[in-house]
Amino acid sequence: MSSPQEAHGSERAIGPPLGLLAELTHRCPLRCPYCSNPLELDRKSSELSTETWKRVLSEAADLGVLQVHLSGGEPTARPDLEEIVRHCRAAGLYSNLITAGVNLPNDRLAGLAEAGLDHVQLSVQAPDPETNDAVSGLAGSFEQKMATAAAMRTLGLPITLNTVVHRRTIGDIERMIQMALDIGARRLEIAHAQYYGWALKNRRSLMPSRAQVEAAAMVVEKARAELKGRLVIDSVVPDYYARYPKPCMGGWARQSLNVTPSGKVLPCHAAETLTDIDFPSVREASLRNIWFDAPAFNLFRGTGWMPEPCRSCERRELDWGGCRCQALAITGDAAAADPACSKSDWHERMVTIAETDARAREDYIYRGGRSIPRNVARKAWHRSDITNS
Repeated sequence: MSSPQEAHGSERAIGPPLGLLAELTHRCPLRCPYCSNPLELDRKSSELSTETWKRVLSEAADLGVLQVHLSGGEPTARPDLEEIVRHCRAAGLYSNLITAGVNLPNDRLAGLAEAGLDHVQLSVQAPDPETNDAVSGLAGSFEQKMATAAAMRTLGLPITLNTVVHRRTIGDIERMIQMALDIGARRLEIAHAQYYGWALKNRRSLMPSRAQVEAAAMVVEKARAELKGRLVIDSVVPDYYARYPKPCMGGWARQSLNVTPSGKVLPCHAAETLTDIDFPSVREASLRNIWFDAPAFNLFRGTGWMPEPCRSCERRELDWGGCRCQALAITGDAAAADPACSKSDWHERMVTIAETDARAREDYIYRGGRSIPRNVARKAWHRSDITNS
């Protein structure tokens, strides 16, 4: 493998990141079975202070970051969120709040808008109360989300509706599109579950069938054509049925970076699954030094690290080798070709895993160890059996 200097060159060759995912906390009232946060969450006592977050945000602006996504966990669990939003505005950063929309009173939301919040992404698990609350693990959450959406619209905050689809909800995309229109969202983001963290633990209860995925893609394309100019629909397809991998995060450490609640800096949200890599911390180094010089950030940056078949592939600067976390999860080697690629020796194994898991019938495993209530599980399984047929 070539050295970082040989593979990546100077700061000018690398370029600055455009986006920062600021995970303010791992605390969250929901227990979604597809949560991509680590299985071992950062404790409240380890979270960065307000002043440290403000320093990090200033460093991000100086580095060239344009957008900051305030996430978690549930970022509104931080009582200093208004101050953090205010600092984003002062630093010239576009602020986007990613929230579950629960335990968020109208006056708190108004305070965030007054502080300069630019945009909100509201996460909804399903378009009906029963399924939404079953998936989220929190009774009454759907009602709270709809009330929050109404308050956002009243305040004039631009809204993106987020939903993660999987076997039990992939047949609800048409209703999710209608919900986005009803709440006045400008954009709908449909993401298939990505199998890291809790989603990997729940893969056998989340994996859709190939037929479901293909049907969902047709629904999305039809809606995009019909709603052009009214609603932007972004859809992230599942890797397990793909022919080629996605350029994960636009490529390792190419466009964005992530800061965890305790201050660890990652090139992507799931990178902590690569436990052999020593990721740096904002407590010990500046964002600029980390972005350009940290060995962890240069490890899979560019193309110099690639093995075959990636090294000689004509797509190497399109997908940048795909996902390192997925390569590790399936092959045991983070430097291997992403098994989502049809050129990978592991591709057929990945397809077999998907097809096998799609036929499984298992309850969700939630944080805390409790499974989905049996009466709800039976109804949810019945709905997924219908969409599987």
